[in-house]
Amino acid sequence: MKAFFALMHREYIEHRGAFFLAPLVLVALVFALTLLAFSVDRLDTRMTGQLSFVTYRWVFEAGFAGLAAAWLAYLGFVLFFYCADGFAADKRNNAMLFWKSMPVSDLKVLLSKLTAALTILPGSVFVIGLLSILLMFGVAYVTIMIAGLGSANLLGNITIIYLQMAMVFLVLMVCGLLWYLPYMALVGAMGSAVGRWAIPLALLLPTLVSALEWVTLGGAHPFATHTYAYLEYRSQMPVAVDHLDRVFEGQEPFDAMLFVTGLLQKFDWLQVGIGALFAVVVIYLASEYRRRSAAN
Repeated sequence: MKAFFALMHREYIEHRGAFFLAPLVLVALVFALTLLAFSVDRLDTRMTGQLSFVTYRWVFEAGFAGLAAAWLAYLGFVLFFYCADGFAADKRNNAMLFWKSMPVSDLKVLLSKLTAALTILPGSVFVIGLLSILLMFGVAYVTIMIAGLGSANLLGNITIIYLQMAMVFLVLMVCGLLWYLPYMALVGAMGSAVGRWAIPLALLLPTLVSALEWVTLGGAHPFATHTYAYLEYRSQMPVAVDHLDRVFEGQEPFDAMLFVTGLLQKFDWLQVGIGALFAVVVIYLASEYRRRSAAN
């Protein structure tokens, strides 16, 4: 077990630039620009007086949701390239023979990469994302205080909003990782076999499979097949939108617990289980290919 955690730690060390250092630099730059904008009067702090006519809860919830969505998009982008590139790193840097000399199987190596992509790597982005949102909340509250609208009660309410939205952020990220696990495993398995060519192949393979079904079974066009419909369904994470629709229409305030429970209840856990089984199978096949190809 210690060897497995050591392998995961290695993945973090080798890829902390994309999952830790780069997000941290982005947060520092944005925070510095924000402070500079207020210090040189590029932003009029009197505009926070307009908050007296706007529900503060909506302002902070919308701000949190916007930044969290941006961090989730960043995480999805870097995870895709990590799976395509990180699974082939041992071959590229000639470390394969070193790991072959260790009592570590190819399956354990690949599973450690996939586990790192599900835990410590997105965990780094999550923590930095929370830090960036905390700084945003801090700057917003300070400007509110400058406008003479700050109070202990407001600060307490903002803290509650932050904690509730952080829970929503965490649940969405975990559900997203589980939902897109088969894609991550497939790209990683292809990366272990063909290296960086896994990036274009991962985009081309679904089209080829759908076209093959169209040629053999017929249909209006290659994108009117059961394969394409299933892939389209698996490409969009199911999110309970009933509550969100009522929030956007102004019928009710956002309720974090109601949103989370609705999401977990309507989540397609059967597909999550199927995706996890598919991920284990493709990673096993990739480990067998890696073992046999290295032996030759």
